[in-house]
Amino acid sequence: MTEAHNSSSDQLPPVILVDDEADILLSARITLRSGGVSEVLTLQDGREIFTLLEERGASAIVLDLMMPQISGVELLEQLQKRFPEIPVLVMTALQEVEVAIRCMKDGAFDYLLKPVEQSRFIATVKRAQEFYSMRMQMDTLRRYLLADGPEQSGAFSEIITQSPKMRKLFSYVEAVAQSNEPVLVTGETGVGKELMARALHSLTGRRGEFVAINVAGMTGDLFADSLFGHQKGAFSSADSKRSGLVAQARGGTLFLDEIGDLQMADQVKLLRLLQESQYYPLGSDVPQQSDARVVVATNVDLKEQMQRERFRPDLFFRLSAHPIQIPPLRERKEDIPLLLTAFLQLAADEMNKPVPTAPPELVPLLQSYHYPGNVRELRAMVWDAIARHGGGVLSMARFREVVSTEAQEAAIPMVTSAAEDVESLFAQLAGPLPTIKDMERMLVEAAMERAGQNQGTAAGMLGISRPALNQRLKKLKGG
Repeated sequence: MTEAHNSSSDQLPPVILVDDEADILLSARITLRSGGVSEVLTLQDGREIFTLLEERGASAIVLDLMMPQISGVELLEQLQKRFPEIPVLVMTALQEVEVAIRCMKDGAFDYLLKPVEQSRFIATVKRAQEFYSMRMQMDTLRRYLLADGPEQSGAFSEIITQSPKMRKLFSYVEAVAQSNEPVLVTGETGVGKELMARALHSLTGRRGEFVAINVAGMTGDLFADSLFGHQKGAFSSADSKRSGLVAQARGGTLFLDEIGDLQMADQVKLLRLLQESQYYPLGSDVPQQSDARVVVATNVDLKEQMQRERFRPDLFFRLSAHPIQIPPLRERKEDIPLLLTAFLQLAADEMNKPVPTAPPELVPLLQSYHYPGNVRELRAMVWDAIARHGGGVLSMARFREVVSTEAQEAAIPMVTSAAEDVESLFAQLAGPLPTIKDMERMLVEAAMERAGQNQGTAAGMLGISRPALNQRLKKLKGG
């Protein structure tokens, strides 16, 4: 039996309830509709669900575990294989909790205990619908953004972006993927250099591993032993032979991070590996061959390091065959809404919390920030905010704290356009000093201009509350 309440075509797909007891289905459908879930379909025979899903789809499925025709556990397994994008809630009696928990390990979104408290039932189903909606939006956006980008877009699935700069970079990475020459990935801390290196590795089609190591602080034998390994007896504690990371990366990619901090003596060893595709394990005079693709990364200016005689020119030019410069987040702020959405979902899932609603003024506030730590810093901010989150609309307190701290540390440089008026005013300090009222007016106007006239965002820049800014604006308008 199937019952439905029609809805407009622009809404989510229906919620499907599956239970062999008609009175439970009727009660659950009435409860969901009263809670704002506009379209609910019901089934007493779980075997009919696949035909229904092919015809209508679903934004969530509520599944009773104990049914005569087919068990909920078996049905869940089939749903996970054929419709993995649809969140499934399992409904069970108290004595079957262990089975429900096992179902969650097998992919169920959540479980509900009978008799279900109405508000929890509605909230859990809506949370599942929100999860489905966000997943669909991300998939649609990813397909759209990558439609005119690189041919093998899946390689970049871990890099969340809609920036034209990044998409152009993706095309370049794809173009150099089949080359055997080294690749130099540069960019500030937190821009995603290792993610780009992993994308490159997946594009090469190499069957070997992606092996990563941070070489900062490595000196002498530590660097050589880590990369090249050693023979038994090579040094006092070498009780047995050990292969290094170069051997581990055979047929794959060797990723060396923080290459700009590598000691000069170790740079010679790396150069020999790149030029001759050979290396010597410690304690051995027999050369070993390497076919690993070498990718290096750094957040320092290697040309400046060369001028200061801290980086070998021959190694620099050997590494620079294929340079990849990743732009900082402040140069691709169009990515911030996308990153925020993804991070809110990931953080909430990790902490077993519902995904909070972000206030509309949050994105403009985040886009006004400089991000010295780039994507990694934004991620940390979101994780901290979710950890503090208690429910409802996401608090902006943590974000305002970070933005206002930067504004206070670099008050005048943070603003643009209208800030030129402030600089011009300070240039006249040899004459009469400006009044506090003049300074206040210019700072407030500059913050409002930068925030796109959003008072909440401007208040965060100035380090004051929104009501306090509102009072100042009224005062300034009154002359």
